[in-house]
Amino acid sequence: MIKIYNFERGARGMRVAWQCEEMGLPYEVEKVSFPTSEAYRARHSLGTVPFLEDEGGVALAESIAIMLYLARTYGPTPLLPDEDAPLLARVLHLTVFSEATLGAGLNTLMAAHFAAPETDKRNWSVRVQEKRTEEAIQYVVQQLGDGPYLAGARFSLADIAVSTTLGLWRGALGKTLPDPLAAYQERLAARPAHQRASKATRG
Repeated sequence: MIKIYNFERGARGMRVAWQCEEMGLPYEVEKVSFPTSEAYRARHSLGTVPFLEDEGGVALAESIAIMLYLARTYGPTPLLPDEDAPLLARVLHLTVFSEATLGAGLNTLMAAHFAAPETDKRNWSVRVQEKRTEEAIQYVVQQLGDGPYLAGARFSLADIAVSTTLGLWRGALGKTLPDPLAAYQERLAARPAHQRASKATRG
């Protein structure tokens, strides 16, 4: 059985549960306290989430690595279209982009927003990181174009990965999204698999 360790409402763990729902994979969610306990750190010393355990002694962190592991181990799946090289390249690019570029600074922005002294909440580094994130969001708008999904007509890992990062920007930081991305988020949130995963990771 796939076990996903995640914070209550943790967006990055939710994306893993969402993928499991889309692929029809049985899984369970183990809620992790914050700050993380010594018992959890004995399992995963960095104390980050999500963390996945699977049969055969498999254990790994980093949500994008987990997503690729699930797609390769339990696929083939339309979420990772490896029969079409250009489409595969696009999906891989945007899936990794969701954390390496778009999501890279969000933890810093959330720390500043929720924990920094008032004099530091809008300091130089926060303003620079916000600008970089806004530029990355505009890039998503360009990549989406007029298509329903980031890979055109095909829903993929890229949509799961990018949309959950956009959710952090909007939900945790209270930022607005450009109209095309707001509509995109609404379409994805209406997917039954998204709704089931959301319930599993919030309940």
